[in-house]
Amino acid sequence: MSRYDSRSGDPASYRDRRSDSGIGGTTGFGGSVHRSSSNRRDYDGGGSPRNLSLDGLPHFEKNFYIESSTVRAMTDAEVNEYRQLREITVEGRDIPKPVKTFHDAGFPEYVMQEIAKAGFTEPTPIQSQGWPMALKGRDLIGIAETGSGKTLAYLLPAIVHVNAQPILDPGDGPIVLILAPTRELAVQIQQEATKFGASSRIKSTCIYGGVPKGPQVRDLQKGVEIVIATPGRLIDMLESNHTNLQRVTYLVLDEADRMLDMGFDPQLRKIVSQIRPDRQTLYWSATWPKEVEQLARKFLYNPYKVIIGSPDLKANHAIRQYVDIVSEKQKYDKLVKLLEDIMDGSRILIFMDTKKGCDQITRQLRMDGWPALSIHGDKSQAERDWVLSEFKSGKSPIMTATDVAARGLDVKDVMYVINYDFPGSLEDYVHRIGRTGRAGAKGTAYTFFTAANARFAKELIAILEEAGQKVSPELAAMGRGAPPPPSGPRGFQDRGRGYGSSRPWS
Repeated sequence: MSRYDSRSGDPASYRDRRSDSGIGGTTGFGGSVHRSSSNRRDYDGGGSPRNLSLDGLPHFEKNFYIESSTVRAMTDAEVNEYRQLREITVEGRDIPKPVKTFHDAGFPEYVMQEIAKAGFTEPTPIQSQGWPMALKGRDLIGIAETGSGKTLAYLLPAIVHVNAQPILDPGDGPIVLILAPTRELAVQIQQEATKFGASSRIKSTCIYGGVPKGPQVRDLQKGVEIVIATPGRLIDMLESNHTNLQRVTYLVLDEADRMLDMGFDPQLRKIVSQIRPDRQTLYWSATWPKEVEQLARKFLYNPYKVIIGSPDLKANHAIRQYVDIVSEKQKYDKLVKLLEDIMDGSRILIFMDTKKGCDQITRQLRMDGWPALSIHGDKSQAERDWVLSEFKSGKSPIMTATDVAARGLDVKDVMYVINYDFPGSLEDYVHRIGRTGRAGAKGTAYTFFTAANARFAKELIAILEEAGQKVSPELAAMGRGAPPPPSGPRGFQDRGRGYGSSRPWS
């Protein structure tokens, strides 16, 4: 069997390409074996898995990038102008130029056919710069807001990577491992992996908790090239010997900031410690706090870093943001009044802090005749899937949710996000409202802000101002430390007092 599986369609297109670093890595289940010549001191210390010996590990292909003549012809001035125009900031050594078209990325024909089927016209900024970086086989840190196209930024190079490795033998674990914080995000990543991997006959599975293990175990036993997993269930599968990570050579950590927020740091370290140190690692985050940076130092070696926009926390500029200062007991009446104004059949996502509150408000809305359903962590996976299906189809255009849906929920045509409860951090605020205004669309976010949220006022004002949004006098006063007005302002409809147009949804 050739090292280049017949699934590739055109194995000669990358048969002779050299690994960027000269190191490799599957565990040698098939294909010719080449000893790695890398020295362990090439990797970072401090207890990192990269401090392990590479002796005896077989070679694997990981550099598949050939610069197109069009990209090669770009001058440094043209590259800088393009990056400035698309708000791309890069760090690292030997940084490849961005690609302006899908053709310039040099993907094999089977990948290009899937791109054409999807109807994409041009790469997003993270894809434009991220694809050549990922295809070169180097580690990569990508910082970009939600809805920026980062899933395909790592999935398409992953498909090329898989097709260049020896085919799976019985008992082999995956070649690509993608870790995600929530079931919803994991499921959506798998949908994309299935769509774009179909032409290569690449198999994938989704491993997450809250559902029976049987079907997931059977997928793993049959053999899958790509595993998308939440950390807890994956560790369960590893400890039960239902899979192993010996063949993983392409590791993706998606929404690393969210995984740390959810307390997955120990699980991530445990998982990564079982993967060979010369793997290729792609580390994705919407924000860049110190905790995320510290974990990246442990997991990555000499990475590229690409930032889309500012590394500072900011909201998508395609989203209009409105903040209404209210008392707790005013919220429900304000919500109903807002729904009466904006309800036009569009999908409306309402965020609550607690599962109990989510159920209570949903029940009240339904009693009042509103077509609402709820989703949160106490719901069974089957019920969550059904609720998402009803919401996506528009049969139930109003969905209430806890933060389980704040990241990873990719529903087209969510026109409005309502923060019934303000979240516990500004990062979560940005991610919540990022469920609208995706993939170049416009969106609108409404937020109820109470005296209990006053500590967030100053940072919220900064986010609003950076996005070019108007700040109401009441919120500005709270940002200066003043108490909120006793009866609250007149609400979202009072556009004349700093909220914007008279009908922001028109």
